[in-house]
Amino acid sequence: MTAKRKAKGRIDSSFDSFLKAEGRYEETQAVAIKRVLAWQIEEAMVKGKVSKTEMARRMNTSRSQLDRLLDPENHAVSLETLARAAHAVGGA
Repeated sequence: MTAKRKAKGRIDSSFDSFLKAEGRYEETQAVAIKRVLAWQIEEAMVKGKVSKTEMARRMNTSRSQLDRLLDPENHAVSLETLARAAHAVGGA
C-alpha cells in the first residue's frame, strides 16, 4: 500500500508539473476552487431550504445570474460574486 501511495504522489506531482510547464496551473486551480465554492453554496441553499428565487433576492440579483453562478461549467464567475453568495446563505 505504501508503494501505491508513493506512486500516486508522483503522479499528482507530475500532473502539477505538467500544468505549470503548460502555464495552466493557476488557471486550473482557480477553476477547481470556483467549482467547489459553487457546489458548497448550492449545498448550503439545500440545507437552509433557500430557494433560488430567495437566494437571488438576498444577493440583489436575478435568478438567471444565480443559475450562472451555480453552473459548474461557467468559469467566468468572480470570487467576489461567490463570496456574496456565501454571505447570502449565512457563510463568512
